[in-house]
Amino acid sequence: MRYALLLAALALGGCGATGLTPAPGKQLPVAPYGATAKPTPAQLLTPSNQARPDRSDELLTRSQDRRSDEFSLPPQ
Repeated sequence: MRYALLLAALALGGCGATGLTPAPGKQLPVAPYGATAKPTPAQLLTPSNQARPDRSDELLTRSQDRRSDEFSLPPQ
């Protein structure tokens, strides 16, 4: 059982080792408007900062009371 699991893991690990190229007869997408060159497959697969923003690890150093909200009224 262990050997079968190890063999399956190695087989699946090798699937991503090949370089990405367009399918035969297909081309990469055209260059975006205003760009001087077509982006490479690696550039197309790299998410932008807007798609994956950086995480902020800022810790709270002291607690602060929230200010009152004038628009938080009870229902009528």
